[in-house]
Amino acid sequence: MIGQEFMHPEALWLLLLLIPLIAWYVVSRHKEPTMGVSSTKPFANVSAGWKLWLRHVLFAMRCGAIACLIIVIARPMNFDSWSKSHVEGTDILLALDISESMLAADLDRKNNRLEVAKKMASQFVEARQNDNMGLVLFAGESYSAVPLTSDRALLMNYLNAVNVRQIRANGTAIGDGIASAINRIKDGIAKSKSIILITDGTNNTGIVAPETAAEIARELDIKIYTIGVGANKTQEVAYLDEKGAFIGVAQTDPVDFTSLQNIASMTNGKYFAATSEGALQDVFAEIDKLEKTKFDVKNFTHADDEYMLWAWLAFGLFALQLLLKLTIGRSIP
Repeated sequence: MIGQEFMHPEALWLLLLLIPLIAWYVVSRHKEPTMGVSSTKPFANVSAGWKLWLRHVLFAMRCGAIACLIIVIARPMNFDSWSKSHVEGTDILLALDISESMLAADLDRKNNRLEVAKKMASQFVEARQNDNMGLVLFAGESYSAVPLTSDRALLMNYLNAVNVRQIRANGTAIGDGIASAINRIKDGIAKSKSIILITDGTNNTGIVAPETAAEIARELDIKIYTIGVGANKTQEVAYLDEKGAFIGVAQTDPVDFTSLQNIASMTNGKYFAATSEGALQDVFAEIDKLEKTKFDVKNFTHADDEYMLWAWLAFGLFALQLLLKLTIGRSIP
């Protein structure tokens, strides 16, 4: 089935600009220079002439050229065929801790916690092609980095570039991170909505308490799956930057698994302990089996741009009216 759509249909609203342009033309043509004569009887049988009508034609051609340019901006496209398919997907929001403690290298000797988590998260994102996914980052404060999107390249490119310097505020505001994730995912189109919280610390700052945020998520029927990254004990480990370069040695605090378990259980989610890279990979593999929602997706098999015809038409109308104006339509000033 062949059909035509516009990539930027909102641009067609620019056609309304032709209305004041036509109105100006109608009003202004009555304000042309005049010459006073004692009587018009000698000109009673004289027609207005074809040049007067040519002026109207030239104006119509200019309007047509403008209309064609607007259609070019809207970018018409022809689709050779389309079909509907049923896919299964869900809305998922990744809430990633990027506090300085995520620089600890206890999951992998060559990479810190954050780099390992980013690697696993990227593989998880790439594997779930039918989901709407987004990203929230938090440390001492939180912000929404990527809204819900089906654009895997956009999300993965942003995720791979994440580092601890993106948020200067110290501490770990887990509650604020959950709140930001809820704000992003609550208006998603899928029936099933999930937040995957990845953190290695204890909530020690922020405005919203984690339990309060979890209660809000439960009321909105949003499940929270929490992942505690790191050991459940105090230890001294090496700290590495995003390139794997040694920074120093520092003491890490144990993961507050009790709080993370409570957050998950309050929302009918699940808590996972990721004490190694392999364990974190298993966590994402298990989350990948979570429930999905069926979507009706419209698939186009082939598409061609059709704006060049309108572009040439606009050029032709403009060039023709200019040629006519400078030749047979030329008037004496």
